[in-house]
Amino acid sequence: MMGGLFYMVDDKMFLGIHFSKKMNTDLLMALIGEEVSEEALKMEGCHPIDFTGRLMKGYVFVDPDGYDLDTQLEKWIEYCEAFNPFAKSSKKKK
Repeated sequence: MMGGLFYMVDDKMFLGIHFSKKMNTDLLMALIGEEVSEEALKMEGCHPIDFTGRLMKGYVFVDPDGYDLDTQLEKWIEYCEAFNPFAKSSKKKK
C-alpha cells in the first residue's frame, strides 16, 4: 500500500517502517490515534503523514532521531498498543 512493512495486531495496522526517498532514511510509521498524535507531533523527530496532500489522521512518521534508543521505540509501541483496541479492523472482506 505505501511501500513499507507494517505489523498488524488483532487484524489492525499497528507499527511499521517506511523508507522515505525524500529524506533518504527509514521512518517509523505509527498508528496512535488523533488525540495522542496531536501531542506526539511536538516530540523530537515526529512528523505528520501526508502521502497525497491529505493528512492521515491518527498516524505519524518518526525519523530515526525519535526512535533510535530502545526507550524511545518502546514509547511508540506503547502508544500503538493503547490505541489498538479503538482502531478500525483491516480484515479482508469476503
